[in-house]
Amino acid sequence: MKSAVKRIGVFTSGGDAPGMNAAIRAVVRASMHYGVECIGIRRGYHGLINGDFVKLDFESVSDISRRGGTVLYSARSMEFKEEAGRSKALSTCKLLGLDALVGIGGDGTFKGLLSLAKAGLSVIGIPGTIDNDIACSTYTIGYDTACNTALESIDRLRDTMKSHERCSVVEVMGHRAGHLAVAVGISCGATVVLVPERKVDYDEDVIEPIRRARLAGRTHFMVIVAEGVEGGAYEVADKIRDATSLDTRVTVLGHVQRGGSPTARDRQVATYMGHAAVRLLVEGKTCRVVALNGDDVVDYDITEALAMKKDLDKEGLRVLRDLTGME
Repeated sequence: MKSAVKRIGVFTSGGDAPGMNAAIRAVVRASMHYGVECIGIRRGYHGLINGDFVKLDFESVSDISRRGGTVLYSARSMEFKEEAGRSKALSTCKLLGLDALVGIGGDGTFKGLLSLAKAGLSVIGIPGTIDNDIACSTYTIGYDTACNTALESIDRLRDTMKSHERCSVVEVMGHRAGHLAVAVGISCGATVVLVPERKVDYDEDVIEPIRRARLAGRTHFMVIVAEGVEGGAYEVADKIRDATSLDTRVTVLGHVQRGGSPTARDRQVATYMGHAAVRLLVEGKTCRVVALNGDDVVDYDITEALAMKKDLDKEGLRVLRDLTGME
């Protein structure tokens, strides 16, 4: 197949997510398969503005799939939001002879790609975020690893909570989306799960489930709070303590959820998406976001993808409601 592009750039942007390196590897190896040269842009749009790049080949991406983070680094660029910054980025693309860009990240990354596409550059986006909040895709790179990392920490924490008969309030990531909190809550058998998409009624949503669990014989309680919940984990803990007199402790998992070696699922999904991104460019397609629809790799126009909305998993919420206060 004759390729529509000769040289492409690949970069990661926004928050890092386990599996990004597997996506980078797939983009590079797929490019080589199609006879396309691949250039790595370091530090996202910031690097694109400042000409921070590295040539990538077969050996340079060997053995990176198992590593967390991103070998191309990541950064948030305020300069790129300005016309002057985007102009510099386009100048870098022209200087390096890039026919196209593959950007791995979230909605902010896709918005940046869209602005470059309007200037005539071929672009493809790959969803990489532990929040799993990209509306066009049922799954995003890094989500499974983050869930497992949080779950491992919570399982360890539960051991000491049982020993001291405490209530543990654990804050997981999810500033605007509660997908991670719901998945973790289901997996760990949480007593309560709070997400930013739902307004909290403390009596009904927090205190009463804890009371039901205590009446059922439970002496320790696990409350999962997404970081975007109003008031945060510490306010939730204060309200629980005031209403129940329970010994309530807060644990904020923080950025540990972003780190660690990616799971098999994240490596596989990232590899499929990276390969698909290059194939689309080779076929002459542009301004697309690679996504998963169930288990199928699909693609959407970036504008269409950005306009989509993603609700929390209704089945997951139903299960949580039915099992509140019970394992």
